[in-house]
Amino acid sequence: MGEPIRVLLVDDHQVVRRGLRTFLEVQDDIVVVGEAADGAEGVARAEELRPDIVLMDVKMPGMDGIDALRRLRELDNPARVLIVTSFTEQRTVVPALRAGAAGYVYKDVDPDALAGAIRSVHAGHILLQPEVADALLSQEEATTGQGRGSSLTEREREVLGLIADGRSNREIARALVLSEKTVKTHVSNILMKLDLADRTQAALWAVRHGVTG
Repeated sequence: MGEPIRVLLVDDHQVVRRGLRTFLEVQDDIVVVGEAADGAEGVARAEELRPDIVLMDVKMPGMDGIDALRRLRELDNPARVLIVTSFTEQRTVVPALRAGAAGYVYKDVDPDALAGAIRSVHAGHILLQPEVADALLSQEEATTGQGRGSSLTEREREVLGLIADGRSNREIARALVLSEKTVKTHVSNILMKLDLADRTQAALWAVRHGVTG
C-alpha cells in the first residue's frame, strides 16, 4: 500500500468535523491531517499542510466554502476539494463546482460511500450526482454549442470521451498508450477549442453532445 490519502476537514460545526473524523480514522488508506472552522482558516491550513483532499462545507461564517475554493485556485494549491453539504444546499453546489470543486457528498453520507468518494476524487475523477449534472448541463447549453466540437481532432475526441468517463490523465495515458505529458497537452487543447474553464465543464460538454469513451 502506498502513502495514505491526506485529508483536511473544513466545517464550522465541531460535531460534524468529529463525525467525519470518526468515519475516516477507521480507513487504512486515509488520514485526517487537520481541521478548520471556516473558509479562511481552511485556506491557511491547506497551504500549511498541503493535503491531498479538502472536505469543505459550503455555508460557513466569514469566508464561505465557495470563496475558499476560489482562493485555493488563485494560490494554485494542488488539493482537490470535495464539497460536504446538506441536501437543502443543493443549489449552492453548482457555483461550488464552477469554483473548482471536484465533486460533492451529502452530510448524511454512508461512511463507506464517503471513503469511496475521497478515493475517487483523489484518483482524479469528478464526482457528480445526476441532478447537479443536469443543472450544469442546462447552463452550459446556453453558451457552448455543438459547432465548436468540429474543431477537435479524432485523438482529442478520444481524450474528451475518457474525461467524460471520469478518467484521470494517468488512466487516459494508459488507455491510449500515450505519455501523461501528451494527455495534458490534449486536455489543454480541448479546453481552449471548446472555450471551457476546466475538466468538469469538458466532461459535461461531452455528455451533452454524445462524446463517450
